[in-house]
Amino acid sequence: MPLVSRIEIVKKSKQPVISIKTKTKMENLPIVIGETYGKIQEYLKEIGEYPEDIPFVRYFNMDMENLEVEIGIPVYKELPGKNDIEFRYIEEMKAVYGLYQGPYQEMGETYDEIMMWIEDNRMKPTGIFLESYYNSLEDVSEDKLLTRILMPLD
Repeated sequence: MPLVSRIEIVKKSKQPVISIKTKTKMENLPIVIGETYGKIQEYLKEIGEYPEDIPFVRYFNMDMENLEVEIGIPVYKELPGKNDIEFRYIEEMKAVYGLYQGPYQEMGETYDEIMMWIEDNRMKPTGIFLESYYNSLEDVSEDKLLTRILMPLD
């Protein structure tokens, strides 16, 4: 499935988030993401707070055996953390944006297309990738999954 938007540069404001940073193997990532979102959503419910935007995963490397990720949910304000759930900010950024529709395991071609666009436009990515998820398999079929991809620039 394809990129369903133009590739373009966006500027994102500093964003408060509640999240968990962890390391995992790529094969375990779907389970880790599901468990982590559940834990964070339960915590938000416990303290009477609500998400400000859609859930995200920020990838700090692409080592498939030892992925370093931050899994979280944007919030409106600073919140107390609890155990491994921490409040932090995603810093203001200039990033290349694309919207992908389809199964998560088929996103590689879209990433390649975005990286080629970055290269063609002589830009330098930071090496961090941010995916935000508009829906899930609980809501729609795989071919209807919508994922916002941001690649921050230096």
